[in-house]
Amino acid sequence: MTETRTMPYGFTCGVVGAAGAFFGLFVGTAQGSGLAGIVIGALICAGLAYAAMAYMGTAQERTFKWGVLALFALAGLLIGWLPGLVVGTLFGWFLGWFIYWIGRCRYRAKLPPYLTGGQVLWHYAFRMICGAIFVFLITPILVVMPLSFNAENFFTFTPEMLAFDPAGYSLKHYRDFFQSSEWQQALKNSLIIAPIATLLAVTFGTLAAIGLSQPHVPGRQVIMAILISPMIVPLIISAAGMYFFYSRVGLQGTYLGVILAHAALGIPFVIITVTATLVGFDRSLTRAAANMGANPVTTFFRVQMPLILPGVISGGLFAFITSFDEVVIVLFVGSANQQTLPWQMFTGLREQISPTILAVATILVGISIALLSTVEVLRRRNERMRGMSPG
Repeated sequence: MTETRTMPYGFTCGVVGAAGAFFGLFVGTAQGSGLAGIVIGALICAGLAYAAMAYMGTAQERTFKWGVLALFALAGLLIGWLPGLVVGTLFGWFLGWFIYWIGRCRYRAKLPPYLTGGQVLWHYAFRMICGAIFVFLITPILVVMPLSFNAENFFTFTPEMLAFDPAGYSLKHYRDFFQSSEWQQALKNSLIIAPIATLLAVTFGTLAAIGLSQPHVPGRQVIMAILISPMIVPLIISAAGMYFFYSRVGLQGTYLGVILAHAALGIPFVIITVTATLVGFDRSLTRAAANMGANPVTTFFRVQMPLILPGVISGGLFAFITSFDEVVIVLFVGSANQQTLPWQMFTGLREQISPTILAVATILVGISIALLSTVEVLRRRNERMRGMSPG
């Protein structure tokens, strides 16, 4: 642990001022002058940093933080009313913490003391880059979810929503989803197709992974590459190929055709997860079961399956998400009778521009988050069973 110390005023004011200029850019742009926001934000934040380090010190740190929080909360309230109050409060809390984090060299407290300044800079720059990528990826979801509660039939935030007026929010789009026969039929189709496709993907994917894990299988690398090719080949090419093939064998426009197509997309996920689980599998257990008289089926279900079950379930969840969210394949090989939720959403965007799509998207995001959380729990459980994690 590195002992904290007071950094030079120039360093603290410069770093905090740069942060203030960054945030001031957004506030100034919203008010019509980005340059003024940069200058004012840098000056205010640098001045507060100097006051904190030169006059307040650590003895009055709590008082200073509360004062900064109240100052920016009041400023936000005057500039942007209730939304401004929320943003101002959050920034005031962050600035109060950031000033002492920089000024007292607390950013090095948990880092090895031998790191150079460049290494420390890269340590935090790398985390900022990762955070920026995460924000870039998660922002569309964060935008869609509040919009699904819009009281109007708009794909944008209304003035009432921005002002946090309860009149601007409603559950009407969720009611439209649960009361619409078209949406309910699409949901029914998805709930029929996805589970069956997942069951097929798990069955064939697990058997393929177990077979390909045997060292005596000839050409197993080539076979593995072929089986996971649906993850690599562009989806539009796979969809076109399935369309021409299904047209010749009579599967075009049938539930069975869509299910088999979705199962083909899910099999690679099952193979990869189960293969990863089999890497640490002790094969002497199956040999011991065989020596005690167990046949291959009994050995599989009594010995092997319980140990690889986390990988099987994880692969099944990925296969289910793939089938439940897929739209390109079903557009090619399905018909109006097999219209799934993603297909209905695509039609709504292209023809109806219905805000109900936002409610459905929010529901799908919630389902995906729940399933991915389950996958993470199973992954950690699998690591503990294999002795890879102490948790």
